Amino acid sequence: MTYSVVWFKRDLRAVDHRALSEAAQRGPVLCLYVFEPSLWAQPDAAAQHHAFIEESLRDLARELRLLGARLNVVTGEVVDVLERLHALAPFARVCAHEETGNDPSYQRDKAVAQWCRAHHVQWQEWPQFGVVRRLKSRNTWQGHWEAHMAAGLLPAPTLQDMPLPWTEPAPPTAQALGLSDEMPPRRQPGGRHEGLAVLQDFLTDRCGQYRGGISSPLSAPSACSRLSPYLAYGCLSMREVVQTTRHQIHTLPDSASRQRAGLQAFVSRLYWHCHFVQKLESEPELEWRNLHRGYDGLREHDWNEAHFQALVQARTGWPLVDACVTMLRHTGWLNFRMRAMLVSVAAYPLWLHWRPVGLWLARQFLDYEPGIHWSQMQMQSGTTGINTTRVYNPIKQAHDHDPHGHFVRRWLPYMRKVPQTWLFEPWRMPADVQARCGLQVGVDIPVPLVDLEQATRTAKTRLHSLRAKPEVKAGKAAIVARHGSRKRPAGRSGNLGGASRSTAPAETTQLTLEF
Repeated sequence: MTYSVVWFKRDLRAVDHRALSEAAQRGPVLCLYVFEPSLWAQPDAAAQHHAFIEESLRDLARELRLLGARLNVVTGEVVDVLERLHALAPFARVCAHEETGNDPSYQRDKAVAQWCRAHHVQWQEWPQFGVVRRLKSRNTWQGHWEAHMAAGLLPAPTLQDMPLPWTEPAPPTAQALGLSDEMPPRRQPGGRHEGLAVLQDFLTDRCGQYRGGISSPLSAPSACSRLSPYLAYGCLSMREVVQTTRHQIHTLPDSASRQRAGLQAFVSRLYWHCHFVQKLESEPELEWRNLHRGYDGLREHDWNEAHFQALVQARTGWPLVDACVTMLRHTGWLNFRMRAMLVSVAAYPLWLHWRPVGLWLARQFLDYEPGIHWSQMQMQSGTTGINTTRVYNPIKQAHDHDPHGHFVRRWLPYMRKVPQTWLFEPWRMPADVQARCGLQVGVDIPVPLVDLEQATRTAKTRLHSLRAKPEVKAGKAAIVARHGSRKRPAGRSGNLGGASRSTAPAETTQLTLEF
């Protein structure tokens, strides 16, 4: 009897799962998830990712049981698992969603395709996001995105189970996979059930805070949707989130203008999500090399380990930066503006190359989505060649988004003793003030490793002098053609046209994601 293998990757759900639905129509299915040691050995993998996936798999297993099938969780390299399975119980096809992940996952998918061809097994993949494989032109991408999001949601199918022909031991622990024991104690739990609860809470309550609330680290934890990890691991489908949000927009009463504006802005962010993932799909090399090759050598040969360790250990001396790193270690999450600020501080005053910083942050972010992550790392570091230089002054950001020090005092205990006068630059406190507060600059309070203004000025000069070279300018056009956005999302109906940036109200600048 022939059957299909449904290979779950970062699509841990049964609802709106094209691969599962298509396979169910053809007969028995074997539902498979593989813990791949080679992927977990990569420097962007973390124990918190493992824990979130384990929780999501338990949720998925319950869903599949109700549909008539079991989830088979196997440890090994995927090609080896398929080889063993095919030898014991030959199958006709492998069904899966496309994945735009890190390079090892890309190479793994190519190896699976090659194995299927060699064994005359049909290999079928379907898009998971609004991302187009082998996209010929960015001019057509928006239409593809809208068509994908408008297609009907697929209900969870009734399944005819095909058992695994061997008894598999328990999945490996994070420790067995070589992952560190570091775990954010307040990270979001995994699973579709949790994701649906977060979505419902956002759509019916928290969305009113979205516009105007997502920039400050004080308000962002509740103002942001907090759906990113559930989208990153496919506990929810992008299409169902878009459609559910648009339905909510159209059912809101006229009096709910703030909620409507928040949800409209949120839909635009979902569009940008896929816009950035498409970049990695179209150019996988941007994960490890400068998008604009004219910037090669800009920072690569100036690595400063002391600067990097100060950032990682939350000892840069700039309170908002150190508070953000501390929050990230505790929660696995940080809002977009503060993420941008961390990368800006790393790239400019600390003059650190984006790749090692990006690997560290990939492990810190529970919602690590490679396509978004590496595009943003390069954009904030100035190596795309087509964006305005983005430099976030951490002292100004503190004035703007934490003027009373509530955030830094929450996450940095030593800041609770610092008087308001010295809140933004505590390392400048006179000795007598330090004595009265029971603090010592350089011991309790870290001193910045560099002069912020001077180091930033030097960094910008180095970047702009390179950018001014004719050969670097000449390389911009091809990048814009391949990756540049064509329209900005806006509008009540979710249409993606809208006013130019120059005419947008000031409040919308926090929603701007270019490149």
